[in-house]
Amino acid sequence: MLPDRHLLENTLGAGALSERPHLFSDSLVELPASERAMLADFVQAVTALVALPTYQAAVAARQGTTVAQQTPGVCLGFDFHRTPDGPKLIEINTNAGGSLLVTLLNRAWALNQTADIAEQALIAMFKDEWRAWVTERPLKTIAIVDESPEQQYLHPEFVRWQKLFEAQGIETIVCGPEALVCNSAGQLSYQGIGIDLVYNRMTDFSLTHDASGALTQCWQAQVSGIKTGTLITPHPVAHALWADKRNLDWLSDPERLAALGLNAETIAQIVRCVPRTVPVLPTQAEHFWAARKTLFFKPQAGFGSRATYRGEKLTKRVFDEILQGGYVAQDFVAPPEFVLSATDQAEPVTLKYDLRVYAYNGQIQLLAARLYQGQTTNFRTPGGGFAPVRVV
Repeated sequence: MLPDRHLLENTLGAGALSERPHLFSDSLVELPASERAMLADFVQAVTALVALPTYQAAVAARQGTTVAQQTPGVCLGFDFHRTPDGPKLIEINTNAGGSLLVTLLNRAWALNQTADIAEQALIAMFKDEWRAWVTERPLKTIAIVDESPEQQYLHPEFVRWQKLFEAQGIETIVCGPEALVCNSAGQLSYQGIGIDLVYNRMTDFSLTHDASGALTQCWQAQVSGIKTGTLITPHPVAHALWADKRNLDWLSDPERLAALGLNAETIAQIVRCVPRTVPVLPTQAEHFWAARKTLFFKPQAGFGSRATYRGEKLTKRVFDEILQGGYVAQDFVAPPEFVLSATDQAEPVTLKYDLRVYAYNGQIQLLAARLYQGQTTNFRTPGGGFAPVRVV
């Protein structure tokens, strides 16, 4: 069985796929129900951790600031590698893209019930996020904001979100951050249209770049608790609590988790899924260099696999740059492999893949796989791209 490519093209437009020939794989990944249960336990356990005042205080102390009470933050993503010992967390993302593309892909595979349930959960997520912030006014307008959105690889998903929101009666705009204006009450507007909620797809996680000026002003009002303005989600607090790579140090340390107040069962559900991860300190340079072949180095505020390095291939020059600060080292976990079926014209091809878990408020919404060749997911591999996951 292969996906219905006509459905994909008719929904996204032929140009979207011709410009992104490796966005969707023609493969389907099967996942045992037992592993899916481990993923669900992990998501619930980490959500319980993030809700602890002790954990939030520890994040605030590390940031040298306060962590204001905020909404949970939409579009949380957990990326895993499957191993014989169960799924192992690679990273957590607070603006994980692709969910609506994956629901479309599920439909192309005739997994319609899975797609229906996921899309209902995704819409409910935004409505719940809004109700968590303000209850006295309805959600009428959303702006999907990213730098040069039409040039983004996942721009077709922005259009999918826009259509889905508008089908719910919510006026939706797709724009760059510089197109927004913020008033003194923290209300953003676009060409005179007031914005209730910003679906933030920016990789300026702290909202400090020059182009984010209006968003920064709005965020300051949001932190102050002004409910008459615009809600930004996901927001800098969500990134600090979830996606900062230094959190992986705590998630892989049972003693630290116990000190934060978690019980033994919850600790076990977390640490069994998180490879040991530690900050890279210049004072331990000799240790990290000697152990580099067993490690993977990541910037603490990185995204999209940028500036990440497999220790086995690390040069001394790059290692010296890593020692300048802002990196963590994670025990290397090899990605699982997926063998593409042979055709009359080609021999079988082996690809790597990861699992992406989309979740909100402790509940899994959707599972996906991303197939690729090379060091990290890249959407440039023939036969690679997003693939649906079927639980068996």
